[in-house]
Amino acid sequence: MNRRTLEGREQVLGPDHPSTLTSVDNLALVLQSQGKYTESEAKHRRALEGYEKILGPDHPDTLISVSNLASVLQSQGKYKESETMHRHALEQRKNILGPDHP
Repeated sequence: MNRRTLEGREQVLGPDHPSTLTSVDNLALVLQSQGKYTESEAKHRRALEGYEKILGPDHPDTLISVSNLASVLQSQGKYKESETMHRHALEQRKNILGPDHP
């Protein structure tokens, strides 16, 4: 279902529309849950690059994508890169949303 939704959004909205990128991220999360880490990582990287391009590096949706990618990197044992990305997302969230934001 996620692949079908992604294909439809790509055709109708284009590959860089925020809703398409959300579908990319959703598919990546399912792939990660299935243990398909390499494919999941590639999808997460695609979503992150798109969000950075469209919304900018400090947008909250971009930072969610950073965390999602960091999570799949952690699942693969890429702990240093995962930690760096999680720390980046945390610091940017503090700067943008404030330290007390839920």
